Amino acid sequence: MTNRRTAVREMLRHSDGFRSAQDIYAQMRADGAKIGLTTVYRALQALAEAGQIDVLRTDDGECVYRACATGGHHHHLVCRNCGRTVEVAGPDVERWADAVGAEHGFTAITHTVEVFGTCASCTAVASAG
Repeated sequence: MTNRRTAVREMLRHSDGFRSAQDIYAQMRADGAKIGLTTVYRALQALAEAGQIDVLRTDDGECVYRACATGGHHHHLVCRNCGRTVEVAGPDVERWADAVGAEHGFTAITHTVEVFGTCASCTAVASAG
């Protein structure tokens, strides 16, 4: 792994929630790193392909990234307000995806499931205000 890829991974490891490539780039530059935006994008792509970071597509179509807390396949609950993210296992989703694929003659099934809502902290703030 290159030093720049390691630096991007470490930036994500110390970040809360998902962050865009532009946010990561701006933070790294503000911290004094000599890195280009293209290098950040390449590092993120390599880290995602290696399964070391999670990638999520926002409602606006932008990809955002986060360091994986677990090594295995998982899904996310994401707060629409603050971005808080919880990794969750989804055995029912796994069985459903496999069954639907098999029903239609598909093999080597993969999937991505992200569930969006409002976390308890944001709900409490909204209720109090």
